[in-house]
Amino acid sequence: MNNLHRIFISINLPEKLKNELGSFRERWPELPARWAKTENLHITLIFLGSANDQEVCEICKTVAQVAKRHDPFDLNLNRILYGPEGKRPRMVWVEGERSEELGQLQRDLENTLYEFAGADSKGGENCGFAAHITLARLFQAGFRQMEVEEIPVIDEKINRVFLVESIEIVESEMKRGGPKYTVLESARLGE
Repeated sequence: MNNLHRIFISINLPEKLKNELGSFRERWPELPARWAKTENLHITLIFLGSANDQEVCEICKTVAQVAKRHDPFDLNLNRILYGPEGKRPRMVWVEGERSEELGQLQRDLENTLYEFAGADSKGGENCGFAAHITLARLFQAGFRQMEVEEIPVIDEKINRVFLVESIEIVESEMKRGGPKYTVLESARLGE
């Protein structure tokens, strides 16, 4: 039997940083939103979608090869705000500074894993990649019903830097209480 897995490649966060970011939900209890579980906080680099067992093995090998080509680097998370910017807000997220190292890593993964990514991947230049971490997904109906003065202003400057030393191949399973993420393999950068 060949199982299908929903796969994405991500950067995991240090536990202390996850706990700190998870605590921001307490600042906006009136917001109609589904808050991400603290243990699920991550930065998605590329979403691959469905892959069978054999493809997952190939993806793990390929990601390990890509990881070897990139050295560890610092990533600065600098703002919590509604996202995406310039559109009707759908989320509350943490935004990171644009980073040349992060952009190169993401582009390398996208180009190398293009065959697995299907139509969702551009497979080309993506200099504009910026890290973001979804803290909450807004319930659109509830959010639209709020009076303008009831909507909390969310534009929090933070300055959290952490060292990115690995990338993870993650399986996402949709459960009743929200997604369950399982790290299938971790690939260390520069090794």
